[in-house]
Parts: sequence; structure tokens; C-alpha cells
Amino acid sequence: MSTAAHGNADYRDHGLEFPPGFVIGSATASYQIEGAANEDGRGPSIWDTFSHVSGNITDASTGDVADDHYHRMVEDLDLMKGLGLESYRFSMAWPRIQPTGSGAVEQRGLDFYGRLVDGLLERGIRPIATLYHWDLPQALEDAGGWPNRDTADRFADYARIAVEALGDRVHTWTTLNEPWCSSYLGYGSGAHAPGRTDGADALAAVHHLNLAHGLAVPIIRETATNDPDVSVTLNFHVARGSGATSPEAKRRIEGLANRVFTGPMLLGAYPEDVIADTAEVTDWSFVQDGDLELINQRIDVLGVNYYSTVTVEMWDGISPRQNADGHKDVGGSPWPGSRDVEFLVQDGPYTDMGWNIAPDGLEDLLVDLSEQFPDQPLMITENGAAFPDVVTDGRVHDAERVDYLNRHFTAAHRALQRGVDLRGYQVWSLLDNFEWGYGYSKRFGIVRVDYDTQERIVKDSGHWLSELIRTRRTP
Repeated sequence: MSTAAHGNADYRDHGLEFPPGFVIGSATASYQIEGAANEDGRGPSIWDTFSHVSGNITDASTGDVADDHYHRMVEDLDLMKGLGLESYRFSMAWPRIQPTGSGAVEQRGLDFYGRLVDGLLERGIRPIATLYHWDLPQALEDAGGWPNRDTADRFADYARIAVEALGDRVHTWTTLNEPWCSSYLGYGSGAHAPGRTDGADALAAVHHLNLAHGLAVPIIRETATNDPDVSVTLNFHVARGSGATSPEAKRRIEGLANRVFTGPMLLGAYPEDVIADTAEVTDWSFVQDGDLELINQRIDVLGVNYYSTVTVEMWDGISPRQNADGHKDVGGSPWPGSRDVEFLVQDGPYTDMGWNIAPDGLEDLLVDLSEQFPDQPLMITENGAAFPDVVTDGRVHDAERVDYLNRHFTAAHRALQRGVDLRGYQVWSLLDNFEWGYGYSKRFGIVRVDYDTQERIVKDSGHWLSELIRTRRTP
């Protein structure tokens, strides 16, 4: 893939006009912002359990309070309106709706999301609801979690409950957010909840998450009454490398990270090379007759999450192995069957996460997906950056984040100019929040949150995004 020939090589273009139908908003996730972990009947999730274990979270924090969004929803809705957001991508906490992941429904949880959706609509903001953003009810993990096939059936039941309650007014339903993280980081590397480190379990989780998606899509379509868009969000790995063994390494990583989801979801089959690569890890017997037909469902929008690239080659088995894949290393591997792939340290600049800043990777990814799946509309459902923000005279002058967003919106615009059917862009994140294994030590928000007082301050990046939405042009 090659980048576009027009515009600045550094992607710092200004005055780029986005079409009226291109929806610009922001995104969050339930466990990261809601707090109220033990209120109104909410059950524990795997992230409640995981974050309370000493050593799992960098700053020893939890999501018990987070941004207290559960109690400050109206304030946050007014904040979104003030920014002019056209859309808001949020997730619903499964254990807030079904405390044990099956059986009894907690009406107070459904009512909370009902008020949120109504509040968005009253303010002219499009609701984009994600059914699963990693907070699996702990009771289902106790029964085996995502490696257990039954979890997919429980997810289908939960999807029906959610859509029956809100299916007359949610614009877009997203089944899963980043199943790569749920499976490989949760069950392979151990960096995410539930913290397990078994490659076979990780691959079984991949399949059952795919199956959960396939079961939920027709339920959404038959249950919703407002003809919503149906979506799934994947975090694509853009693999690069110029070494002699890089093509093989790229094939393996893109297979495990990307094609193992797009294959069954969009094409109706798992890639044969991925099955061969992982043969020593699992025999894939968890794939049952008819599963691939269930998984291969038409979706209206494919959500694309992008933050950075990776550079790979095959490890020679002699020199010290580099492991700069951008994910927290706690000992396990998120790459079953590919421990001999080496992730090289990339050139900067970097965000506070240590991720390289590569807007050309976003353009390349969008064009590549458009070429692979020419009839599939796309939406950027997450893109943003963590930086160590400082409050100065009541303001946050986050020039690095403004520059990051400008460069990535430029990449999106170039993809549009190249014919990509790109429907919108949701900036991650609306609020500073609980950044999973890093706790509150990383700030992604376009709005700063003081975790002691819960004061919100719109950063310069938030004002930049607001101006972009107002004028339809990059400032």
C-alpha cells in the first residue's frame, strides 16, 4: 500500500472540507467512565475482579468511581451538546443490565441507558450503542468465560434484552468492540481481564466472540423497530517491515489480528493459513457445523479502531527478541502460534502510551479495507492519543493532541478522496478515564477530568474538534 500523492507529506493539512453526511463525534466505554460499580443492582464484571487484584493495574486503581458518569450523565450530555457532537459512541455494561450474565434483568440498569439515549436524542446527538466493551459479568467468567461456547448464547440473550428496551431509538448497534483484545489480551497475554494465559483458550475465545456477533446481528434486526444500522468494531493491526522475513511476519500478525475476524464475519471462512499457523496450539474443534454461516452476517458499517502501526520480522532465535507490539507485557503472549514473530521498536514520535504516531497508517488501512471489501461502508470508531496534559490557568493546552487529531483527520480525508466509503469519525475519548491496565495514569480525553473533584475541563483538542464540526473544515 502507498500513501496518497497529494497534500503535505506530514499530513498537516488545514481547511479540508468534510461532506455533510460524514458524522463526527466521540466515544467512551462503560467500565472506563461510569463508576457506581455497586449501585442499583449492578453485578461484578471481570474488570471489577481484575482491577482489585494487587499488581494488575499500573497505579493500583479501579473503575469503582472512574468519571462518576452514572451520576453525572446530564452534565456530560450538556458537555457533548456544547461541543456540538453529532454522535456519541457509548457502551452498555452487561452486568448493569443482567447482573450475572443470564436470568433476571435489572430494570434500573436499562432505565439508565434509556435516559442516556433520550438525552442524546433531545440534544440532537446520534446514539451509537456498543453491546460489549469488555465488561463480561464475572459469573459467566466463573462458568468458563469466552472460551466457553455457552457465553455466546448468553450474549445473544442479553442483546435481545437491550434491543427490546432501546430498539426504537438507537441509531447504530455495535455488537462487539475489539474482540482481539477480549480474546488475546484477556485469555492469551493476561494483560487484560480476566488475566488468563492460555493460547488455546484465546483462540476458542476468538471463535465464540465471532459466534456471539453472528448470533446477535439477526436479533438486532428482528427486534429493533427503527431500522438501525448494525455494526461491529475491530482494532486492526497495520503491520510493516522492510526486512527479508517481514512479509512472513506480516502475514502471520495480520492473520491473527485482522483476518481471523474479517474472514468469518465478512467472508464466511477462517483463513486456512491462520489455522495452519496455530495447529500446535489448538485443533479448532470448537468450530461446529453451521457456525460460519451464523457468523457471516451482513453489517451496515464496519467500525475501524486505529492508533498506531507495528513493525515486524521473524525472530532469528539467537539475538534478544524485541517485543514492542504496543501492548502491556505481563508474561503471556497475545500471539498464539507466532511467538517467533519479533515486534521491532519503531521510530517516533510517540504518544504517552509509547505508540508511534503514523497517520499514513490510517489512510493505508482505510484504503486497504475498501479494496478488500468494496461494498462495505466503514466508520472510524476510535482514534485518539494519550499525552501528559497539564492544567495552566484553568485551561489544558494539549497542542500534541490537536496536532495528532489534525493529522489523522487529514488521513481520513485523503481516504475519502481516494474513494473510500467512510461514514464518520468518533474521537477517542470524550473524557479522561480508566485506561484499563494503566488505570488513571494515561489521559486520552478531549475533556480533562479531575479525579478528585470530578471537574470537567474542555481541552484545546475539544475546542478544535468542536470547530471542525461547526465549520465542516479542519481548523
